[in-house]
Amino acid sequence: MSPFTSIVKSWVCVYCAKRITQKVWFTLAFLGYGDEAENTALELTHNWDTSNYELGNGFGHLAIEVDDVHLACDRISEKGGQIVRPAGPMKHGKTTLAFVKDPDGYMIELLTAK
Repeated sequence: MSPFTSIVKSWVCVYCAKRITQKVWFTLAFLGYGDEAENTALELTHNWDTSNYELGNGFGHLAIEVDDVHLACDRISEKGGQIVRPAGPMKHGKTTLAFVKDPDGYMIELLTAK
């Protein structure tokens, strides 16, 4: 078990975790207070190839579920936002996603609504 998973399971998840998912190269912890179809959840990502996170990059990225990833990217781009990874299928899955940078340079993942 990674240190990230241990910390999340022993502290944060006791209070509000939805689930922890082990993937091939990262661990995800979803935090929220209800079914994700009706409520907001925060996805915490630990990238296994990252041994240290510096102040300012203490997390990989935020993920936000949107109705239409392509349309969201178009609207962000129209307003001058930076699209880092255009909308398209996930590398090892069927979920449509995209990555954009906020004005401070933090990554935000846009995901297709389930």
